Amino acid sequence: MYRKRTKMSAKLAAARASKVRKREDGPEPDYPPDLPLLRRTIIIIDHDFGDVEHRIDMFRSNRRDCYRCVADGKPWGDRMGWSNVLANVRKSFLRVGARD
Repeated sequence: MYRKRTKMSAKLAAARASKVRKREDGPEPDYPPDLPLLRRTIIIIDHDFGDVEHRIDMFRSNRRDCYRCVADGKPWGDRMGWSNVLANVRKSFLRVGARD
């Protein structure tokens, strides 16, 4: 009912072996360097209610695209992405009404 295709199987096995041999004999792939512990710092100076300075340090986390955030020395988030950090910065400041 089913035919064995030994001719094609031998060709595919040879191709797989050649691919493995080429990968092993070639140069090592370039791995990305380790990320620094402190990856980004945001400094915000608020002039609306006096000169108030806020500092948000974003440290390396267990994911490449996320940060462990510390705001003014206090933990702010365990693992946050860049867009969540910016959204929380936006939400952290009061809206100031326009003056006449």
